[in-house]
Order: sequence, then C-alpha cells, then structure tokens
Amino acid sequence: MHGRTTRPGRPGQRGPGRRKTLTALALACATPLLCLPLAAGEAGALTPPVALTADKLPTWQANGVVWALAQAHGVVFAGGTFSAIRPPGTAAGDPAELSAVNFAAFDAATGAPTGCRLSFTVSSGTATVRALAVSPDGRTLYAGGYFGAVNGVAASSLAAIDIATCTPRTGFRPSVPATVRALSVTADTVYFGGDFTSVNGTARKRFAAVDTSGKLTGWTVNADAPGRAVQVTADGRHVAVGGDFFTVNGSDSHALAVTDATTGAVTRSYPRGFFPDNSVVKDITADATGVYTANEGTGGGVFDGRTAFDPDTFAQRWRDTCLGATQALQLYKGLVYSASHAHDCSSMGGYPDGQRRHLLAEGINDPHLVGWAPDTNDGIGEGIGPRTFALAPKNGTDYLWVGGEFTTVNGTAQQSLTRVSSGPDTGAPTVPQVQVESTEAGKVAVHWRSSYDTDDSSLTYRVYKDDGTTPVYQVTAGSLPWSRPQLTWTDTNVAAGQTHSYRITASDGTNTSGKSVAQSVRVASAADAYAAKVRGDGASLYWRFNETSGAYAADSSSGNDSGVHWNAPTQAVADGAAGSGRSVEYTGSQSEWTYTDKPHSAPPAFSLELWFKTTSTTGGKLIGFGNKVQLVSNRQDKNIYLTNDGRLVFGVYTGSVRAVTTSHAYNDGKWHHVVATEGSGGISLYVDGSLRAGDPFVSGNQSFAGYWRVGGDNLDSWPNKPSSRFYTGRLDEVAVYGKALTASQVLAHYKAGTGG
Repeated sequence: MHGRTTRPGRPGQRGPGRRKTLTALALACATPLLCLPLAAGEAGALTPPVALTADKLPTWQANGVVWALAQAHGVVFAGGTFSAIRPPGTAAGDPAELSAVNFAAFDAATGAPTGCRLSFTVSSGTATVRALAVSPDGRTLYAGGYFGAVNGVAASSLAAIDIATCTPRTGFRPSVPATVRALSVTADTVYFGGDFTSVNGTARKRFAAVDTSGKLTGWTVNADAPGRAVQVTADGRHVAVGGDFFTVNGSDSHALAVTDATTGAVTRSYPRGFFPDNSVVKDITADATGVYTANEGTGGGVFDGRTAFDPDTFAQRWRDTCLGATQALQLYKGLVYSASHAHDCSSMGGYPDGQRRHLLAEGINDPHLVGWAPDTNDGIGEGIGPRTFALAPKNGTDYLWVGGEFTTVNGTAQQSLTRVSSGPDTGAPTVPQVQVESTEAGKVAVHWRSSYDTDDSSLTYRVYKDDGTTPVYQVTAGSLPWSRPQLTWTDTNVAAGQTHSYRITASDGTNTSGKSVAQSVRVASAADAYAAKVRGDGASLYWRFNETSGAYAADSSSGNDSGVHWNAPTQAVADGAAGSGRSVEYTGSQSEWTYTDKPHSAPPAFSLELWFKTTSTTGGKLIGFGNKVQLVSNRQDKNIYLTNDGRLVFGVYTGSVRAVTTSHAYNDGKWHHVVATEGSGGISLYVDGSLRAGDPFVSGNQSFAGYWRVGGDNLDSWPNKPSSRFYTGRLDEVAVYGKALTASQVLAHYKAGTGG
C-alpha cells in the first residue's frame, strides 16, 4: 500500500525580526541561492503555513488500537480495541495502569484521564469502538462499533452518551446488527456507515440515518460493500459517503458518492475508474473550502493518497498520489493533516519509495507537502500506524490528538495515543553535519548538510570560527526531513599555513541546536592539482569521501550535490586515491550504498568518474542512476560495474541495454581510475587514463528522474551480470559531469591523480 512534496522553502525567506550585521568580512558563498548575508532575517519557530508543532506532549496510552477520537469542552474521547490505559513513559502492565474497556476520556490539555469511565462489551466475539462523534451542541457523544452493551446498558453497535454525566442515554436504542465504522452528526440526525444490511429491522445496506431518539429516517443510501466514511457537508445539504463499494442506490459510483442529506439520492457519483478498483475511501472531512478524502489501496496501481473536491459542485480540485494507505484527515488553518504510512511520494515530485512517514501536511489548495512531519512507527495489528485525529481546543491552545496502532512516537515508546499542539515550539533542529577542506590557496570551504526540524522548514545557521563565540557567518535556508540540501561558505579571511576550526549551529528562531563537532583544516598554499582538474572541467558532483563519520558525503563541486551514506559503509579508511588520504569501503552488503540527496533529470550527455580498489570476485555496481534511494531501484541506467572476473562494464539503456566491457581485469588490489562518458561520440570507457572500450553508435539513455547511486543497486537484465549487485572494496573521488569529458581531459585527471 502505498503525495507530493515541495522543494525546501526558498532560501532567503525571512521570519519575524531582523539581525544586525555581526561583522564585516570578505565572505564568499559557493551557492548564492542558498546563502544570505549576515544581516539576513532569521527563521521563525513554526515555518508558515504550519501552525502546529511536531513536539510530542505527555499523553496517557492504551494497550491496544485506538480507532476513533472525538472531543467536547476540552475533553478528548478515545474508542478502540483495548482493555487498559497507562501513563506516558510506562510499559503495559505498569502498576499505574487503569482498566478501560474499549473507551477512555482524557483532558485535552494534560493528556491525563478524566473521571468519565465507560465499558463497551459484547456477549460473543470481540467488542470494539470504531467511530465517535459529538452533537453540535456538545451534549451528546455518539459511539459506533461492534458491542452489545455500554456500562451494562443494552446497545446494538450504536449508542448515545450524555457527556455531562458520562452515562448511556437509554432512550436511544437503534438496532444495528453489524459493525458501525463511521459517524457524522447534525442537530437532529445521526448518519452512519459500516458493515450492516439492516437497521431497526428495515433494510439499509451499509449506510443509514436515525434521529436523536434512534428512529430510522428516510435517508436511504444502499451500497454493495462496506461503508467506511460518512460526512455531512458544510452547508448541511449533502452527505458524502465512502467505502469499498462499487454501486450506491444502483448508481455506478466506486468508493465515493455525494448524496442528498434528506433523501439519500445520489447527487454526485464517481464511476468506476475515477478511483482504481483496488482503492477505497477510509475517511472524509469537509468544511467551507471543500470535501477531502483519505484513500487506501492494496496491490499495484492503487490510489493511496488524498483528494480535494469543490464544496459546491464536488468536482475534484486536486489529487495527491503519495502511496501509503491514508487513514484519516484533519483540516487546520489552511492545511490538510494526514495520517498514513506514506512511503513513496515520487509521483508528486516528492521523496522516492523508502522510509515510511506517518504524519504529514499539505495545503488545502496546493497538495505539496510542507515542513511538518512528526512520526510514529507502523505498530501492531495491520501495521498502518496512525488511524484517527481529533482537534481539541482548551485554554487558548489547540491540541491535535492522534490515535492508532503505533507503539513509538518521534522515536520513543508511546502506544496508540499521542498529541501535539499549536505551541510553544520546544524542539531544536538537528545538529548540522560539517566537512571543511582547503584545496585552493588561501581559502577554506565549509560544507554542511542542512539540518532538519519536523515543524520548521526554514532554519538559520551560524558558523563559528576557532574558539570564537560570535558567528562569522549566518545564513537562512530551507530543508525538509527528506530533503536536506548542502550549504557551503568559503572563508577567505585566512592565510596559507594557518590552521582553523569551524563549528555550526542550526536555529528555528526559538530553539537552537548544539554546536557541531569542531572540524579543523590547514589552509593550503597551493591548489590541489587533482581537485583543480575535476572542478575546472565542470564537475557538478564531487564526493571526496574525506568525512570521518556520519551519513553525510560532502560535495566539493559548485553544485552542492551532497550524498547520503545508507547503512554505514566504512568511512575514513586510511588509504585514499589521488592523494586524498582517505576513502570509503563497501562490504558488499545488500543494504549499504551512497546516494544523492536530491533527484536529477536524466542527462543527455554525461561523464562518471571515480577511483576504486578491490580484490572482489563477486563484482558489483560502482556507480549508476536509479529511481530509489533507500531501496533497490526498479528502474536503473548509466551503470559502471565489475564482473566476477574483475572486468569493467559500462552501459546505458536506449530501449535495450547497450554496453561495452574491458578485456582486462582490475580486481588486483590496486587503485584504478575509471571514467565513463556518453556524448555525440557514443559511449566510452576509460581506465587509468586510456580508452579501454567504446561504441560510437550508441545515442541516448533512459529518461526518468532519479538519483546517483554509488556502491550498489539493481543490475537485473544487464550483460555479464555479477553474482552480487553490491560492490566490495574501496571507492574514492567520485565525480559526475553534465558533458562528455575528452580523452585528453581524462588523461590529465589520471596524471594529476597519480602525480605522473
């Protein structure tokens, strides 16, 4: 089971307030679009339009799954399948645990239970509460699910609770013989959906409505499969229904339909094909801006994301195609907050298939993901994660409650319930990862991977030099948890032979990270010959692999195209190529590689360059272009790899694989320089400065947005496929160019790297 992502907020956006210039220095920024002068405005806590923090607040937990939440008068009601609740920070069975049979009530502001206790039980089977809704006057809580009694008072899967006394209303006794999964309530009508086919002994298939006494109304909506969502529109004239169905009242309408609030007549249908057959609607929410749905699917070709519909015509306004089983939506101050396990937003220009992110937000008029991303795990049960929301105001603060089947929140233990609020923001950004180098006379380049903050996409960085307490440089730039661009500042206020150290902090305007570990460098008196050749010939990516730890691979080109080490290949190996002194070693593990942080369009012409050293007899990919970063790609191209016998292969996909192979083996335990090019002269493969293989008749390569991958990826269907997709050995000085290097340039690089 499977949205769309914004680029990091444009660097230079200013938060409230301005800082005075700190000092006058001769400063240079390698990438002006990512840098601001010292007088630049600072980031502000909660980068607009985000209006909720991502900071987990102390909240009592449940020992099962929370399926439903509702709120009234500063109290949050939770229903689900559980038997006890316990304080935050405790494990199941803790002495402070309280009995709570499928229901609990909590103070919205403290997260602690109130005195309201209800037990939802059934004589046979497993009782559960699947839906909760509060009447507009705030006096009555309606509960749906599968149960036969509430506090011993008979009920048939649908009950009304007097909120003031926390007791069942005995005058409300509709008979629903199967599970109720969704509720929406007006002043005089309770609309519900689920698995049932009759209500009060009258045929009602999957959807029905009763009045406040429990009497069946004339609203008739018969569907051919379970109902999972029901929502009265903002004007009260319509009711949107969602679920697994393919017909509603005989009309062709799959997963979603809009009906007349009085009669149930279908006023807007969504014929088969509007949503894929294997997708269903799990939640619907609405306000004056529109109607919004949460979808879940199973299998290939599903729709798993969110949709927005016009509030008057119910025509689709936008569709977010993130994959990841969306369960619930909450509207708040111009954003749609979603609960899912979104693992692939590449179809919307977002992050590729890989890490699941369970809580996200996007604009009501623009389905680009914004910088709000607290997180849970998948948890128990079906492994979905979060399943329901409730927005509860109290004492001037708004609290967003989240329920589900998760067992961790923001990386720490917390089961089934959590909450965040409209403030204050107390979480600091992560500490920047820093790499410094001096490869030009009288200059120090300070590179760092931008930090992330799960509720701030615009952060302010301060650079501290030596033991100084006043920053020598400040910049505000954008990042997201899944997109952390490299920033670079070049310090020219240095002299050859001096040694300087640098530390950096990140701030959201309210909270500041700790300083990064000091990185020292001796200022060069002359340019590094090899680095000068690489940069001089226009490398757009240049990883020197000189970092000693961490996931960050700094880019020494002008492209700020940093890399991410996935699953920790060995860094700082004291054996480097081209005079670098250090390299990275890959073990051949099928979960270990390095990838570019940002996606790229397929280049029409390019060059790939690196140094490798291996004795492996299992081959593996040195570098290639793939469509995934944390998983093995299912689209791949522009590959250099080793065969089992140590020969090098380079190829591109032009409708079929076109590849060339060296006649000589290079798994001899020595450093070798390899360059592969494609341009108007076809494809060429150079080793140690000489052309070893080529095909002048190859033109073009596979066009898709992807990522450069070093150390391993898919090689299925490629010629002379090695026994391992993943390389075992050392790599260094990786570079990518947007053009084909000439033979003389390749030779010059090899000579500069070997001193010959």
